[in-house]
Amino acid sequence: MKKLLPLLLVMVSLCAIAQNELPKIDMTTLDGKTINSSELSTDDNVIIISLWATWCVPCLKELDAISEIYPDWQEETNVKLYAVSIDDSRGVKRVKPLINGKGWDYTILLDTNNDFKRAVGAATVPLTLLVKNNKIVFRHSGYSPGAEYELYEKVKEFSNL
Repeated sequence: MKKLLPLLLVMVSLCAIAQNELPKIDMTTLDGKTINSSELSTDDNVIIISLWATWCVPCLKELDAISEIYPDWQEETNVKLYAVSIDDSRGVKRVKPLINGKGWDYTILLDTNNDFKRAVGAATVPLTLLVKNNKIVFRHSGYSPGAEYELYEKVKEFSNL
C-alpha cells in the first residue's frame, strides 16, 4: 500500500492539471463553420465561455445581464465572451431566432452533442468559465442577480489590470 500511495498522488495531480486545460473540442458557429475550442484562447487575453441553453431561464438572465455591460467590459479589458449553446439537435433550431431577438453581441457556438459540456465536467447550466492561454482559471455554476459583477472582478483579476 505504501508503494501505491505516491503513484495515486501523482495520478490525482495529473487529473487536476488536466481539468484546468481547456479541452480541444470541435463546435459549430451559427453559420455552420467548425471551430475548435483550443482556438478561442490564443493570446494573453481572458475569455469567458458561458454554457447555456434556450430552455434555461437562469442562463438567459445571466447572458441578458452581461449583455447590458459587455461593451464596457470589452473596452476596459478586451475580454471576449463565447456563448456555447448545449441545445440538442431538436432544440438547436431555436437558438438563432432567440439570439436575433436578444441582440447579444457574443460569438455563439453550438455544442449539440454536449461533447464540450462533458469535457469541462459541466453537471448543470449555466456554467461560466474564465480561460487564459487555454487554461481554465475560474469556473462558476448557476446564476443569481449581481453575479455578473463578481464575474467582472475575476476578469479584471486575471487580466492583470
